[in-house]
Amino acid sequence: MLLNPTLSRRRQIWLTLLLGTVSATGPLAIDLYLPALPQMKVQFATNASLMQLSITACLIGLALGQLIAGPLSDQYGRRKPLITGFVIFGLVSLAMAFIHSITLLIILRFIQGLAGATGQVLARAVARDLFSGKKLTRFYALLNTVNGVFPIIAPIIGGFMIHYVDWEAIFILLALIGWAIALAVALGLHESLPVAKRQTGGFATSLTAMGKLVVQPAFWPLILATGLVYGGLFSYISASTFVFQTGFGLAPQTFSLLYAFNGLGIVVGSNLPGQLAKRFSNRQQVTSLLTLAAVVSAVLLATLLFPANVWVVSVLVLALVILIGALLTLTVTIIMDQATSNAGGASAVIGLAQNACGGLASPLVGLSGSSYAAMATMLLVCNVGALGLVRFQAHTRHA
Repeated sequence: MLLNPTLSRRRQIWLTLLLGTVSATGPLAIDLYLPALPQMKVQFATNASLMQLSITACLIGLALGQLIAGPLSDQYGRRKPLITGFVIFGLVSLAMAFIHSITLLIILRFIQGLAGATGQVLARAVARDLFSGKKLTRFYALLNTVNGVFPIIAPIIGGFMIHYVDWEAIFILLALIGWAIALAVALGLHESLPVAKRQTGGFATSLTAMGKLVVQPAFWPLILATGLVYGGLFSYISASTFVFQTGFGLAPQTFSLLYAFNGLGIVVGSNLPGQLAKRFSNRQQVTSLLTLAAVVSAVLLATLLFPANVWVVSVLVLALVILIGALLTLTVTIIMDQATSNAGGASAVIGLAQNACGGLASPLVGLSGSSYAAMATMLLVCNVGALGLVRFQAHTRHA
Protein backbone atom coordinates (compact mmCIF):
# COMPACT_ATOMS: atom_id res chain seq x y z
CA MET A 1 0.00 0.00 0.00
CA LEU A 2 1.32 3.41 -0.97
CA LEU A 3 1.71 5.94 1.83
CA ASN A 4 1.11 8.75 -0.65
CA PRO A 5 -0.93 7.93 -3.80
CA THR A 6 0.69 10.79 -5.73
CA LEU A 7 4.09 9.06 -5.44
CA SER A 8 4.93 5.79 -7.15
CA ARG A 9 6.16 2.89 -5.02
CA ARG A 10 9.57 3.15 -6.63
CA ARG A 11 9.70 6.87 -5.82
CA GLN A 12 8.72 6.26 -2.19
CA ILE A 13 11.44 3.60 -1.79
CA TRP A 14 14.03 6.00 -3.25
CA LEU A 15 12.74 8.83 -1.04
CA THR A 16 12.98 6.64 2.08
CA LEU A 17 16.54 5.55 1.28
CA LEU A 18 17.71 9.06 0.40
CA LEU A 19 16.09 10.84 3.35
CA GLY A 20 17.18 8.08 5.73
CA THR A 21 20.78 8.56 4.58
CA VAL A 22 20.49 12.35 4.64
CA SER A 23 19.12 12.40 8.19
CA ALA A 24 21.79 9.98 9.42
CA THR A 25 24.80 12.02 8.37
CA GLY A 26 25.03 14.01 11.59
CA PRO A 27 24.97 10.90 13.81
CA LEU A 28 27.23 9.14 11.29
CA ALA A 29 29.86 11.82 11.90
CA ILE A 30 29.88 10.62 15.52
CA ASP A 31 29.34 6.87 15.18
CA LEU A 32 32.04 6.37 12.57
CA TYR A 33 34.84 7.76 14.73
CA LEU A 34 33.75 6.38 18.12
CA PRO A 35 36.12 3.37 17.92
CA ALA A 36 38.98 5.79 17.21
CA LEU A 37 38.47 7.90 20.35
CA PRO A 38 41.03 6.04 22.50
CA GLN A 39 43.61 6.24 19.66
CA MET A 40 42.88 9.93 19.08
CA LYS A 41 43.13 10.66 22.82
CA VAL A 42 46.70 9.36 22.79
CA GLN A 43 47.71 11.18 19.61
CA PHE A 44 46.18 14.47 20.74
CA ALA A 45 47.74 14.02 24.22
CA THR A 46 44.45 14.87 25.92
CA ASN A 47 41.86 13.29 28.23
CA ALA A 48 38.54 11.49 27.75
CA SER A 49 36.47 14.53 28.74
CA LEU A 50 38.04 16.73 26.04
CA MET A 51 37.65 14.01 23.44
CA GLN A 52 33.98 13.75 24.39
CA LEU A 53 33.80 17.54 24.05
CA SER A 54 34.43 16.98 20.34
CA ILE A 55 31.17 14.99 20.34
CA THR A 56 29.45 17.80 22.23
CA ALA A 57 30.77 20.42 19.78
CA CYS A 58 29.30 18.47 16.87
CA LEU A 59 25.99 18.12 18.69
CA ILE A 60 25.84 21.85 19.47
CA GLY A 61 26.56 22.56 15.80
CA LEU A 62 23.79 20.15 14.82
CA ALA A 63 21.40 21.96 17.18
CA LEU A 64 22.22 25.52 16.12
CA GLY A 65 22.47 24.62 12.44
CA GLN A 66 18.90 23.38 12.47
CA LEU A 67 17.71 26.77 13.77
CA ILE A 68 19.21 28.27 10.62
CA ALA A 69 18.33 25.58 8.06
CA GLY A 70 14.75 25.01 9.25
CA PRO A 71 13.41 28.58 8.91
CA LEU A 72 15.41 29.16 5.72
CA SER A 73 13.87 26.06 4.16
CA ASP A 74 10.36 27.33 5.01
CA GLN A 75 11.18 30.37 2.86
CA TYR A 76 13.36 29.02 0.06
CA GLY A 77 12.50 25.32 -0.17
CA ARG A 78 14.30 22.17 0.95
CA ARG A 79 16.80 21.35 -1.84
CA LYS A 80 19.15 24.36 -1.83
CA PRO A 81 19.93 24.28 1.92
CA LEU A 82 20.53 20.51 1.70
CA ILE A 83 22.98 20.76 -1.19
CA THR A 84 24.87 23.69 0.36
CA GLY A 85 25.04 22.01 3.77
CA PHE A 86 26.55 18.77 2.49
CA VAL A 87 29.12 20.45 0.27
CA ILE A 88 30.37 22.32 3.37
CA PHE A 89 30.14 19.13 5.45
CA GLY A 90 32.50 17.42 3.00
CA LEU A 91 35.02 20.28 3.00
CA VAL A 92 35.18 20.50 6.81
CA SER A 93 35.47 16.71 7.18
CA LEU A 94 38.43 16.70 4.82
CA ALA A 95 40.10 19.53 6.76
CA MET A 96 39.90 17.49 9.99
CA ALA A 97 42.07 14.79 8.46
CA PHE A 98 45.01 17.22 8.45
CA ILE A 99 44.94 18.74 11.96
CA HIS A 100 46.62 17.63 15.19
CA SER A 101 45.23 20.11 17.70
CA ILE A 102 42.39 19.16 20.04
CA THR A 103 41.21 22.80 20.07
CA LEU A 104 41.05 22.95 16.28
CA LEU A 105 39.35 19.55 16.19
CA ILE A 106 36.62 20.80 18.52
CA ILE A 107 36.11 23.96 16.43
CA LEU A 108 35.90 22.03 13.16
CA ARG A 109 33.55 19.48 14.71
CA PHE A 110 31.22 22.37 15.59
CA ILE A 111 31.26 23.60 11.98
CA GLN A 112 30.75 20.05 10.75
CA GLY A 113 27.67 19.83 12.96
CA LEU A 114 26.33 23.13 11.60
CA ALA A 115 26.60 21.83 8.05
CA GLY A 116 25.30 18.33 8.83
CA ALA A 117 22.26 19.81 10.59
CA THR A 118 20.60 20.47 7.25
CA GLY A 119 20.17 16.71 6.76
CA GLN A 120 18.46 16.08 10.08
CA VAL A 121 16.06 19.03 9.99
CA LEU A 122 15.10 18.86 6.32
CA ALA A 123 14.56 15.09 6.12
CA ARG A 124 11.81 15.50 8.73
CA ALA A 125 10.43 18.58 6.95
CA VAL A 126 10.28 16.86 3.54
CA ALA A 127 8.44 13.92 5.12
CA ARG A 128 5.93 16.31 6.73
CA ASP A 129 5.43 18.05 3.36
CA LEU A 130 4.32 14.74 1.86
CA PHE A 131 2.61 12.79 4.69
CA SER A 132 0.41 13.23 7.79
CA GLY A 133 -1.34 11.17 10.48
CA LYS A 134 -0.65 7.43 10.63
CA LYS A 135 1.04 7.62 7.23
CA LEU A 136 3.54 10.06 8.72
CA THR A 137 4.12 7.67 11.66
CA ARG A 138 4.79 4.78 9.27
CA PHE A 139 7.07 6.87 7.07
CA TYR A 140 9.08 8.10 10.06
CA ALA A 141 9.37 4.45 11.15
CA LEU A 142 10.73 3.55 7.71
CA LEU A 143 13.00 6.60 7.80
CA ASN A 144 14.38 5.66 11.20
CA THR A 145 14.89 2.08 10.01
CA VAL A 146 17.16 3.29 7.21
CA ASN A 147 18.70 5.83 9.58
CA GLY A 148 19.31 3.08 12.13
CA VAL A 149 21.39 1.04 9.69
CA PHE A 150 24.21 3.58 9.99
CA PRO A 151 24.82 3.14 13.73
CA ILE A 152 25.09 -0.58 12.92
CA ILE A 153 27.61 -0.35 10.11
CA ALA A 154 29.45 2.87 11.08
CA PRO A 155 31.28 1.59 14.19
CA ILE A 156 32.10 -1.67 12.40
CA ILE A 157 33.63 0.29 9.54
CA GLY A 158 35.38 2.64 11.97
CA GLY A 159 36.66 -0.23 14.11
CA PHE A 160 38.16 -2.12 11.17
CA MET A 161 39.51 1.07 9.56
CA ILE A 162 41.60 2.00 12.61
CA HIS A 163 42.89 -1.57 12.70
CA TYR A 164 44.55 -0.99 9.31
CA VAL A 165 44.84 2.79 8.84
CA ASP A 166 45.15 5.89 11.00
CA TRP A 167 42.12 7.81 12.31
CA GLU A 168 42.51 10.51 9.62
CA ALA A 169 41.09 8.11 7.02
CA ILE A 170 37.74 8.18 8.83
CA PHE A 171 37.33 11.90 8.17
CA ILE A 172 38.37 11.50 4.53
CA LEU A 173 35.57 8.92 4.21
CA LEU A 174 33.12 11.37 5.82
CA ALA A 175 34.12 14.00 3.26
CA LEU A 176 33.38 11.62 0.38
CA ILE A 177 30.03 10.70 1.93
CA GLY A 178 29.05 14.37 2.28
CA TRP A 179 29.81 15.16 -1.34
CA ALA A 180 28.05 12.01 -2.57
CA ILE A 181 24.89 13.01 -0.70
CA ALA A 182 25.02 16.55 -2.10
CA LEU A 183 25.15 15.05 -5.60
CA ALA A 184 22.30 12.60 -4.86
CA VAL A 185 20.08 15.43 -3.57
CA ALA A 186 20.89 17.61 -6.59
CA LEU A 187 20.02 14.82 -9.04
CA GLY A 188 17.34 12.82 -7.25
CA LEU A 189 15.26 14.92 -4.86
CA HIS A 190 12.32 16.96 -6.13
CA GLU A 191 11.38 20.12 -4.24
CA SER A 192 8.64 19.16 -1.77
CA LEU A 193 7.60 22.65 -0.64
CA PRO A 194 5.69 24.55 -3.37
CA VAL A 195 6.35 28.28 -3.70
CA ALA A 196 2.74 29.02 -2.74
CA LYS A 197 3.22 27.34 0.68
CA ARG A 198 6.49 29.05 1.57
CA GLN A 199 6.69 31.66 4.29
CA THR A 200 7.30 35.28 3.40
CA GLY A 201 8.63 38.23 5.36
CA GLY A 202 12.27 37.31 5.77
CA PHE A 203 14.32 35.18 8.14
CA ALA A 204 13.22 37.13 11.24
CA THR A 205 9.57 36.40 10.46
CA SER A 206 10.33 32.69 10.16
CA LEU A 207 12.15 32.73 13.50
CA THR A 208 9.20 34.52 15.13
CA ALA A 209 6.77 31.92 13.78
CA MET A 210 9.03 29.18 15.12
CA GLY A 211 9.15 30.89 18.52
CA LYS A 212 5.35 31.08 18.71
CA LEU A 213 5.19 27.37 17.95
CA VAL A 214 7.61 26.48 20.76
CA VAL A 215 5.69 28.24 23.55
CA GLN A 216 2.39 26.52 22.82
CA PRO A 217 1.38 24.09 25.63
CA ALA A 218 0.76 21.40 23.00
CA PHE A 219 4.39 21.57 21.89
CA TRP A 220 7.00 22.52 24.47
CA PRO A 221 6.64 19.56 26.92
CA LEU A 222 6.88 17.11 24.00
CA ILE A 223 9.83 19.00 22.51
CA LEU A 224 11.69 18.78 25.82
CA ALA A 225 10.66 15.14 26.22
CA THR A 226 12.10 14.13 22.83
CA GLY A 227 15.24 16.05 23.78
CA LEU A 228 15.62 14.07 27.01
CA VAL A 229 15.09 10.76 25.19
CA TYR A 230 17.87 11.78 22.81
CA GLY A 231 20.00 12.82 25.78
CA GLY A 232 19.62 9.32 27.20
CA LEU A 233 20.73 7.87 23.89
CA PHE A 234 23.87 10.03 23.84
CA SER A 235 24.64 9.19 27.45
CA TYR A 236 25.03 5.63 26.19
CA ILE A 237 26.80 6.61 22.95
CA SER A 238 29.42 8.86 24.54
CA ALA A 239 30.17 6.52 27.45
CA SER A 240 29.88 3.15 25.71
CA THR A 241 33.36 3.01 24.18
CA PHE A 242 34.94 3.65 27.62
CA VAL A 243 32.48 1.48 29.58
CA PHE A 244 32.91 -1.56 27.36
CA GLN A 245 36.53 -1.16 26.20
CA THR A 246 38.12 0.30 29.33
CA GLY A 247 35.71 -0.96 31.98
CA PHE A 248 34.94 -4.45 30.65
CA GLY A 249 38.15 -4.84 28.61
CA LEU A 250 36.56 -5.51 25.22
CA ALA A 251 38.73 -5.15 22.11
CA PRO A 252 37.83 -2.29 19.71
CA GLN A 253 36.49 -4.73 17.12
CA THR A 254 34.39 -6.60 19.71
CA PHE A 255 33.02 -3.31 20.99
CA SER A 256 32.19 -2.25 17.42
CA LEU A 257 30.15 -5.42 16.90
CA LEU A 258 28.35 -4.96 20.23
CA TYR A 259 27.63 -1.32 19.42
CA ALA A 260 26.37 -2.32 16.00
CA PHE A 261 24.04 -4.92 17.51
CA ASN A 262 22.58 -2.22 19.74
CA GLY A 263 22.15 -0.10 16.62
CA LEU A 264 19.99 -2.92 15.29
CA GLY A 265 17.91 -2.46 18.44
CA ILE A 266 17.18 1.11 17.39
CA VAL A 267 16.00 -0.19 14.00
CA VAL A 268 13.69 -2.70 15.70
CA GLY A 269 12.38 -0.06 18.07
CA SER A 270 11.74 2.44 15.28
CA ASN A 271 9.36 -0.04 13.67
CA LEU A 272 7.35 -0.72 16.83
CA PRO A 273 5.06 2.35 16.59
CA GLY A 274 3.98 1.47 13.06
CA GLN A 275 3.14 -2.09 14.16
CA LEU A 276 1.24 -0.91 17.24
CA ALA A 277 -0.59 1.96 15.51
CA LYS A 278 -3.63 -0.21 14.67
CA ARG A 279 -4.33 -0.90 18.35
CA PHE A 280 -2.89 2.05 20.26
CA SER A 281 -2.65 5.77 19.60
CA ASN A 282 0.76 7.45 19.44
CA ARG A 283 0.12 9.13 22.78
CA GLN A 284 -0.80 5.84 24.49
CA GLN A 285 2.34 4.24 23.11
CA VAL A 286 4.66 7.05 24.18
CA THR A 287 3.39 7.00 27.79
CA SER A 288 3.63 3.22 28.12
CA LEU A 289 7.06 2.93 26.52
CA LEU A 290 8.51 5.78 28.58
CA THR A 291 7.27 4.08 31.75
CA LEU A 292 8.96 0.86 30.66
CA ALA A 293 12.18 2.74 29.79
CA ALA A 294 12.24 4.32 33.25
CA VAL A 295 11.85 0.88 34.87
CA VAL A 296 14.63 -0.69 32.76
CA SER A 297 16.92 2.27 33.55
CA ALA A 298 16.29 1.75 37.26
CA VAL A 299 17.16 -1.94 36.93
CA LEU A 300 20.37 -1.04 35.06
CA LEU A 301 21.36 1.30 37.89
CA ALA A 302 20.44 -1.33 40.51
CA THR A 303 22.87 -3.84 38.95
CA LEU A 304 25.68 -1.71 40.43
CA LEU A 305 24.88 -3.43 43.72
CA PHE A 306 26.06 -6.76 42.25
CA PRO A 307 29.29 -7.93 40.58
CA ALA A 308 29.62 -6.36 37.13
CA ASN A 309 28.57 -8.65 34.28
CA VAL A 310 29.06 -7.48 30.70
CA TRP A 311 26.22 -9.65 29.38
CA VAL A 312 23.65 -8.40 31.88
CA VAL A 313 24.61 -4.79 31.12
CA SER A 314 24.51 -5.46 27.38
CA VAL A 315 21.00 -6.97 27.50
CA LEU A 316 19.63 -4.08 29.56
CA VAL A 317 21.26 -1.49 27.29
CA LEU A 318 19.82 -3.29 24.25
CA ALA A 319 16.33 -3.11 25.78
CA LEU A 320 16.81 0.62 26.37
CA VAL A 321 17.96 1.42 22.84
CA ILE A 322 14.98 -0.50 21.43
CA LEU A 323 12.68 1.65 23.56
CA ILE A 324 14.56 4.81 22.61
CA GLY A 325 14.19 3.98 18.90
CA ALA A 326 10.43 3.69 19.34
CA LEU A 327 10.18 6.82 21.49
CA LEU A 328 12.10 8.99 19.04
CA THR A 329 9.74 7.93 16.23
CA LEU A 330 6.66 8.59 18.37
CA THR A 331 7.63 11.95 19.88
CA VAL A 332 8.80 13.37 16.54
CA THR A 333 5.64 12.17 14.77
CA ILE A 334 3.32 13.71 17.38
CA ILE A 335 5.09 17.07 17.17
CA MET A 336 5.44 17.19 13.38
CA ASP A 337 1.86 16.09 12.80
CA GLN A 338 0.71 19.26 14.59
CA ALA A 339 2.94 21.48 12.44
CA THR A 340 0.95 22.55 9.40
CA SER A 341 2.47 25.74 8.00
CA ASN A 342 6.11 25.69 9.18
CA ALA A 343 7.37 22.12 9.16
CA GLY A 344 10.96 23.35 8.80
CA GLY A 345 10.67 25.44 11.97
CA ALA A 346 9.04 22.60 13.91
CA SER A 347 11.73 20.20 12.78
CA ALA A 348 14.38 22.74 13.80
CA VAL A 349 13.16 23.02 17.40
CA ILE A 350 13.02 19.22 17.63
CA GLY A 351 16.62 19.08 16.48
CA LEU A 352 17.61 21.87 18.85
CA ALA A 353 16.11 20.06 21.84
CA GLN A 354 17.55 16.68 20.89
CA ASN A 355 21.07 17.86 20.14
CA ALA A 356 21.20 20.29 23.06
CA CYS A 357 20.23 17.52 25.49
CA GLY A 358 22.62 15.11 23.79
CA GLY A 359 25.35 17.74 23.92
CA LEU A 360 24.82 18.29 27.66
CA ALA A 361 24.59 14.60 28.50
CA SER A 362 27.90 13.66 26.83
CA PRO A 363 30.25 15.85 28.91
CA LEU A 364 28.26 15.23 32.10
CA VAL A 365 28.88 11.53 31.69
CA GLY A 366 32.50 12.26 30.75
CA LEU A 367 33.13 14.42 33.83
CA SER A 368 31.96 11.48 35.93
CA GLY A 369 34.64 9.35 34.32
CA SER A 370 32.43 7.80 31.60
CA SER A 371 31.69 5.06 34.10
CA TYR A 372 28.97 2.45 34.02
CA ALA A 373 27.38 4.20 37.03
CA ALA A 374 27.38 7.61 35.31
CA MET A 375 25.82 6.17 32.15
CA ALA A 376 23.09 4.32 34.05
CA THR A 377 22.27 7.36 36.20
CA MET A 378 21.95 9.68 33.21
CA LEU A 379 19.71 7.21 31.39
CA LEU A 380 17.41 7.03 34.41
CA VAL A 381 17.28 10.83 34.83
CA CYS A 382 16.50 11.37 31.13
CA ASN A 383 13.77 8.72 30.92
CA VAL A 384 12.06 9.75 34.16
CA GLY A 385 12.21 13.42 33.13
CA ALA A 386 10.70 12.67 29.72
CA LEU A 387 7.92 10.62 31.31
CA GLY A 388 7.08 13.48 33.66
CA LEU A 389 6.88 15.95 30.75
CA VAL A 390 4.63 13.69 28.68
CA ARG A 391 2.27 13.17 31.63
CA PHE A 392 2.25 16.92 32.29
CA GLN A 393 1.41 17.63 28.63
CA ALA A 394 -1.41 15.08 28.70
CA HIS A 395 -2.84 16.65 31.89
CA THR A 396 -2.63 20.16 30.37
CA ARG A 397 -4.27 18.94 27.18
CA HIS A 398 -7.29 17.54 29.02
CA ALA A 399 -7.58 20.34 31.58
